[in-house]
Amino acid sequence: MVEVTLKMPGEPDSPLSIPPGQYQVGSSEAVPIQLPFVGVSKLHCVLQALESSLRVADLGSSNGTYLNGQRIGRDFVDVPAGSDIEIGSVHIIVGAPRSRSIPVQAVSAPSGAPFPADSEPQFKSRILAVSGIPMSARPLVQEIKKQAHSELLIRLNMKRLALSGVSENDLEEKARTTIHEILNELSIPLPEGVTQEKIENELFHEAIGLGPLEDLISRDDITEIMVNGPDNVYVEHKGILYKTDTAFADDHQVLAAIERIVSPLGRRIDESSPMVDARLKDGSRVNAIIPPLSLVGPSITIRKFAKTPLTVENLISYGSITAEIAHFLDVCVKIRKNILISGGTGSGKTTLLNILSGYLPAQERIITIEDAAELQLRQEHLVRLESRPANIEGKGEVTIRDLVRNSLRMRPDRIVIGECRGGEALDMLQAMNTGHDGSLTTIHANSPRDALARLETLVLMAGFDLPLRAIREQIASAISIIVQINREKDGSRKVVCVSEITKMEGDIITMQDLFTFRQDGWSEDGRLLGHFEPTGAIPTFIEDIRRANLDLDISMFTPPKKPGMRGGA
Repeated sequence: MVEVTLKMPGEPDSPLSIPPGQYQVGSSEAVPIQLPFVGVSKLHCVLQALESSLRVADLGSSNGTYLNGQRIGRDFVDVPAGSDIEIGSVHIIVGAPRSRSIPVQAVSAPSGAPFPADSEPQFKSRILAVSGIPMSARPLVQEIKKQAHSELLIRLNMKRLALSGVSENDLEEKARTTIHEILNELSIPLPEGVTQEKIENELFHEAIGLGPLEDLISRDDITEIMVNGPDNVYVEHKGILYKTDTAFADDHQVLAAIERIVSPLGRRIDESSPMVDARLKDGSRVNAIIPPLSLVGPSITIRKFAKTPLTVENLISYGSITAEIAHFLDVCVKIRKNILISGGTGSGKTTLLNILSGYLPAQERIITIEDAAELQLRQEHLVRLESRPANIEGKGEVTIRDLVRNSLRMRPDRIVIGECRGGEALDMLQAMNTGHDGSLTTIHANSPRDALARLETLVLMAGFDLPLRAIREQIASAISIIVQINREKDGSRKVVCVSEITKMEGDIITMQDLFTFRQDGWSEDGRLLGHFEPTGAIPTFIEDIRRANLDLDISMFTPPKKPGMRGGA
């Protein structure tokens, strides 16, 4: 028999003995191993148990079957001991010790709805294999690496070699050779399933690069990297958080990685300045915080920068937006309507801002203002500005607000602000109301109405004692369109509402929704189902669109007919 452990959302780990044979796995009641959980298709994969080994093949599932983080096909592949088979939100750990025997036919989720509310994935049980080193072997591997790293520092002083003018290629070759020699001399036996080549690779990355971050940064399917101390490295993979099977040797290795990131940018991090914002060579945004502020050890958060910017066609294919809504926003940009993109952290605000900025005419002068340069505009007449923190002496800080003020003297046709998060909101509104229309920005908020309330708060942060009505009149006059984008529970991003600010009624800013996203339910593989539909409201600036001679079919604002409705006599 093959011994495995099932890790199911909201359930305790279940040991399982699989007798020799072939077993289909899925959410259907007709399969031998029934797993009706999020992300599991009706017929997901098939397990082939031999006397003491296991093989697995996918059955054309929607979300795919993953073996140690790598997607497999319809052909059977061998499953080594200690491996992790990922089936939707369920993990099968092969070779785990057995405490009790459970017949295959008895393996299923609790009765009830296919995706009960309490079946949210437990992040601590989600493991994404990156290094290929089993979690059980990681402590011994870390001990080997510590001893090898100490010897490496004695034999090879990287800083001294770098300063002596040795080329990068020669430095890398010398480091690899020395690491190989050290590991050959160590008497500690390697744990099962771990090769010397894997340990050499990790040591090389820690000596020359960013340690375990190197492999994570190189993977396009990972969008965020979170290091909570040396032993806990998490990632966002396809919109879902996973803990990885990789780790740093110790706190010093995490600090070394942070130092390699911030030093080329002229930034510093130490006990007197324990927080830093920076970016990688590819533009990925980095935040680091160290003890004494961080109680879990040095912490790193990296929001990766897409090598190839997403296009509106990508968003349409992902179901994040429709072609009609995208065309409407294109027209709004063309007729110089000021647009505010609202959403939570990681909802895709900057991605959508980048796409809408792509609609800006090439013959206009565009100025972008950001905390960390992320926008990837293709227009030629473009000036990119980036804020700057204070130096070691606490001087030299240049804020977003300083840059907004300066940009008004640079003859801009369009101003694109990466995010409004302070007093620059007042300067932005004044610019929009004094001839710099057609500007774009983002804001953190959970709904269009919340975005207006937050904008009021940010204006008050400018330090002027303005009446609330005056602030609201500025907002109502400046902002035309609010686009709300959300990150859903299944990890997808969707434009859930496109609203127009219409006017002021008393002290209240009025608005009307033009398009909304309606949820229909959940698919069998745990994906959010829904559709976009117009509300029936017509933009108040429809005459501006006609005057600009732009193609916009007004029928796109007609709501769908409900079943059973008939036209009037």
